[in-house]
Amino acid sequence: MSEKETEKKHAPAPAPAALAQNVPIDDTFIKKVLLAGQYASEEDMVKAEHYAKAHHSPLTEYFFNEELLNKELLGHAIGEALGLRYVNLSQNPPEKMVMVKIPKAFAEEHRAILLTESPEEITVATDTTDAKALEQALATLFPNKKIALHWAFSADIERSFPLYKETLAVRFTEIIKREQKVAPEIVEQIVEDAILLRASDIHLEPQESEVLVRFRIDGVLEDAGTLPKPQYENILNRIKIEARLRIDEHMKSQDGAIRYRKGPTAADLRISIIPTITGEKVAMRILGEYLRTLTLADIGLSQQHQALLTEIANRPYGMILATGPTGSGKTTTLYSILRMLNDSSINVTTIEDPVEYRIGRVNQVQVNEATGLTFANGLRTVVRQDPDVILVGEIRDLETAEISVNAALTGHLLLSSFHANDAATVVPRMLDMKVEPFLLASTLSVIVAQRLIRRICTHCIVSETVTIASLIKQFPKLQPFLSGRELIVYKGKGCKKCNDTGYKGQLGIFEFIEVTPKIEEAILRDPSSENIETAARAEGTRSFFEDGLEKVLAGITTFEELLRVALPPKSLAQKAT
Repeated sequence: MSEKETEKKHAPAPAPAALAQNVPIDDTFIKKVLLAGQYASEEDMVKAEHYAKAHHSPLTEYFFNEELLNKELLGHAIGEALGLRYVNLSQNPPEKMVMVKIPKAFAEEHRAILLTESPEEITVATDTTDAKALEQALATLFPNKKIALHWAFSADIERSFPLYKETLAVRFTEIIKREQKVAPEIVEQIVEDAILLRASDIHLEPQESEVLVRFRIDGVLEDAGTLPKPQYENILNRIKIEARLRIDEHMKSQDGAIRYRKGPTAADLRISIIPTITGEKVAMRILGEYLRTLTLADIGLSQQHQALLTEIANRPYGMILATGPTGSGKTTTLYSILRMLNDSSINVTTIEDPVEYRIGRVNQVQVNEATGLTFANGLRTVVRQDPDVILVGEIRDLETAEISVNAALTGHLLLSSFHANDAATVVPRMLDMKVEPFLLASTLSVIVAQRLIRRICTHCIVSETVTIASLIKQFPKLQPFLSGRELIVYKGKGCKKCNDTGYKGQLGIFEFIEVTPKIEEAILRDPSSENIETAARAEGTRSFFEDGLEKVLAGITTFEELLRVALPPKSLAQKAT
């Protein structure tokens, strides 16, 4: 049964009284909730229990993997069993100015996050199952006020507590003054804040007299604080030890990984260290747990693109290539396809460097150069493992490219990423690696090129009507794409939820080239990027810019953000000059 079918068939049913008592929300509790509320069948529950036992995983992982349930629906199910409304704190985070009206010690002891306060009522999120005790405690803080309790997941409650903290700079000073566990505490504070703000990267950049700490949030770097230079060596060594890197090596680049876990919060950190003239610079890529459940719709694909990618992904063989710069969401797109395909009837195997997100029922292989397990060597073995679907983390060389093409040619669906500026450039770059044109033409199914742009903050979005003439004057490159006299445009005016940027979150803009007979002919006859682009546009391909423009007009992003990330196609840009 699909998620939609589950929602349609579900009729709220009163939960057993035992569920409303102060009991832990564990697999036993969730099993009772899902069965009592008819969110899951007995048959699915048996399968889920077998899966959880075999994979040493939570019961819910099976339901998430099979798309029988999602976090939102599970939250509503648990809230219903407890007699509370569910609130998604990931999508509706608390405001610090409101939240701190409950003292930190009280909030942590009673697991209470204040969401709203009016003269008559307060709204509080909690993950406790003992609502009566919490209401009594809150009544001492807010006498004569009505108390509305909402239920939230423990991980979301935990992620809210750091809002009580001072700025990183203030905390750094306090930690250094205490002179105890300075390096471990500073590293933990940096990572905690980055995860809370949903940063994709952390940068520690040594300057002449200090070390700059910066977070990349929604694709843009922001200053987070500074560290005293004398403390940096200990901090750097702490990171190296946790990432299993050499602390006595200062003149070479090093790469490692850290598994960060604190309470219910978990993330994988990819560590890269490189020497600069002012010291060793650290970059940490954060692979957050929340990215595991993104669907094709979540990452920004239009319905047309979703339908095309779904149709191609369900073919028995062929090659799907995702391309774009580092940090453009290629891996997230490929994993979204894997989640869509992953079921009990097929064997899915990946070879990655590193394995970024773990997926149940998928055989994931980690590249290890030191032991000779390269992409090429590993892929040779993977092909002999009877796979139906293969994911290669990245095609970097001719050997990997040749094996990938041959795998796609011999009855496997192969997914991989490839570095190129746009979709049309992938073909000549693959041919430059000495892949035979006739093999590429017969195996390549679709090229998905992508970039990430920022979404307008939904909490402070405003609209205004502007003239087309004024828009073209401000953005001359828009001239070929706009017509009429007026247009409604949207932007974020800035608020506390988006740190006054007007943007919150990201989504992709895409460029698809489906390899049709005409594209195959172009690959064989004249595989230059210009010719591939011309042939693709004749077949209906839209550029990054055109896909992004559709999202601008829909009020999802802005003209400024679109032009920051993408330019109009050359052929149309010439008309604007």
